[in-house]
Amino acid sequence: MRADEGRERAGVRAEEPVTILTVAREAGVSKTTASDALRGSGRVSERTREAVAQVAERLGYVPNGSARHLRKASTGTIGLHVPEVLTRSSYYMSFVFGVVEQAARHDYDVTLITSGQRRSRPPRVDGLVLGDPLGGDPVVESLMATGLPTVSCERFPGSRQADGVVWSEHASMLGRLLDHLRESGASRPALIVAGDESDWAASVHRGYLEWCAAHGVVPLVRRVSFDASGDEVRSAARALLDAAPPTRAQGEPALATRPPAAQGSGEAAGLGPVEATGLGRGGATDSEPGEATDSEPGEATDLGPTLERGGDGPLDALVCAPAGAATEVAPLLREAGLNVLLASCVDSAATRQSDPPITAIDLRPKEAGASCAELLFELLSGAAPVGTERVHPIELSIRASTRPRP
Repeated sequence: MRADEGRERAGVRAEEPVTILTVAREAGVSKTTASDALRGSGRVSERTREAVAQVAERLGYVPNGSARHLRKASTGTIGLHVPEVLTRSSYYMSFVFGVVEQAARHDYDVTLITSGQRRSRPPRVDGLVLGDPLGGDPVVESLMATGLPTVSCERFPGSRQADGVVWSEHASMLGRLLDHLRESGASRPALIVAGDESDWAASVHRGYLEWCAAHGVVPLVRRVSFDASGDEVRSAARALLDAAPPTRAQGEPALATRPPAAQGSGEAAGLGPVEATGLGRGGATDSEPGEATDSEPGEATDLGPTLERGGDGPLDALVCAPAGAATEVAPLLREAGLNVLLASCVDSAATRQSDPPITAIDLRPKEAGASCAELLFELLSGAAPVGTERVHPIELSIRASTRPRP
């Protein structure tokens, strides 16, 4: 039924605005009951809630958002924080859109807050969503100290915790990816990963070490900086390939992958002491690259001051955790003719369109953002208690880059 027909049946003139009183009268309930039913608050039965919603839709009722926020002493806005360096990342852009679209469904606006903004006062918002908060970020620490209701995407690796958390089982998903690589013929997978300042990166690293320990594989890890540049990622890949040289596609030992000026050992080859900076799903600073090491299964992989060659057989698979890293490495492997399977921990249009398409973990960022925003609104309305945690499902997309070996 069209809204004008519904208004006519209810005896509402065309020029007369439809108010909450109009909806209440037509639904046969009080103004308070009608308001609670449409806001999803109060003690209203599901049957009454549905009846009021149907009447409101039939009459074409549109709530006055400004008046509603004023009555609730709210701003009608939530804050969204993401690390400033990652605002260029396609993962975080999708995450932001998920938050914004879900907020719009609740008639709320979104204020974007980055780590580059130092505030002398709390933001004028009703609550906060923190996207992949990094330990040691002073802006995150100050936001969590405001007392505003807060939801984080992944746990905050600091002393405080958000009121609600949306997280994913990254360690177990990485185990699934490594099992797939093993089934495809790989026996010595290596990992390029960011540091443990991000709960996501720490979970990926932990999942890799646990899998290596369970399968008797000597871990081979290279750390890169947050939002790692293409040069840094390629340098990390060369260090791993030099540490456990893979075979060429024809079965012959691979040639050295490091440029002539970097051949040898020590810091001239970029193999100095580990320097871990903040790490996450995407991105880049210009700090010195970290170090690849061969360690015993289950050991931390960043203890040795130099990179040693050898280990538990040749590298035959490479997992790139930071967003965009796998697509930076793919040409290097292809041009050198190396027999190495390649996978990414963050899916994107680039991994899907690569030649060959790259196997990746789909983190479903837009849905993650929407889930975080929805949990925040449930905290604001009292529908969810403080301490609520929800698991956000992620998926493994298997593609040609990890096609089983003949």
